[in-house]
Amino acid sequence: MTQSAIGNYPTPVERLAGLGTAKTTLWVKRDDLTNPTYGGNKVRKLERLIAEARRRGKRRLVTVGAAGSHHVLATALFGGRAGLEVDAVLVPQLRTPHVAEDLRADVALGAHLFTARTYAGAALGMIAHARRDAYVVPMGGSNVVGALGYVDAAFELADQVKAGALPEPDAIVVTVGSGGTAAGLAAGLRLAGLRSELVGVVVAAPAFFVRFWTRRLARAAFWRHARDHGLAVRSAPARALTFTSSYLGAGYGEPTEAGVKATAIAADAGLSLDATYTAKCFAAALDYVQSARFEHVLYWHTLSSAPLAPLLEGAPDEAALAPALRRLLR
Repeated sequence: MTQSAIGNYPTPVERLAGLGTAKTTLWVKRDDLTNPTYGGNKVRKLERLIAEARRRGKRRLVTVGAAGSHHVLATALFGGRAGLEVDAVLVPQLRTPHVAEDLRADVALGAHLFTARTYAGAALGMIAHARRDAYVVPMGGSNVVGALGYVDAAFELADQVKAGALPEPDAIVVTVGSGGTAAGLAAGLRLAGLRSELVGVVVAAPAFFVRFWTRRLARAAFWRHARDHGLAVRSAPARALTFTSSYLGAGYGEPTEAGVKATAIAADAGLSLDATYTAKCFAAALDYVQSARFEHVLYWHTLSSAPLAPLLEGAPDEAALAPALRRLLR
């Protein structure tokens, strides 16, 4: 395992033997283990984003997310470790214990938190705080710079396939919220020569915009990587990414029955899921296994499995949060 500025790579791949069928194997890519303090998919993006902020001589990061945003929490942690101030504009989210803990951890980590009622209002808030010394990080860290972290991840997976750690997946199932993870993987799979179908499980609305943005970002990441590495490519391959919105349910952050069942199944296999992202994605992966359409299915696990308790040291109780922050928990 090699250690970069933030993450530990490669992250393991494991076969979930008890969850496969006679026709289909189920594997997991353990990006929950990217960092022992706080892992998940945000680590790969933030490595690139923080490096870019430093390259530009910035001293602050300005970002946006829901009240329990994993991205905001990761930015507060790793941005702070890099010596950068972190401002975040937050919008309301359905309250769960996990969401409330994430918000409390943001406070404990010293992030400067501001509130908005809607994402449109949050965008205006970001503009208000984006002074000269600030590097603006979009929702989920999902710009071209952040997506390149998952181009790297696709090459990492290709190396693991070549080394025999797992067979080449016929389908890779990944959550799509802000789109950066799926976009980077879509570009990277093609660049690395893997033929896997990437299935993006949409967990945010409006789904049509999520699909549009992710495809657009995948093309941009493909060309940026090709340019940065001097690759002589003429066009981005057409076959890269498909989407399903069937697991979204009532909306972003809203639990689903399929997600609840998937969470229990994953727990028996040693994986922790959250209702917003990974429960819906893992439910889709289980269904793809049962459909027998593919011989090998890989579920890309994007939620940190590190205990949150160390990040809550010194955090205020929920009742002691500023009134504006408490109102974010609906």
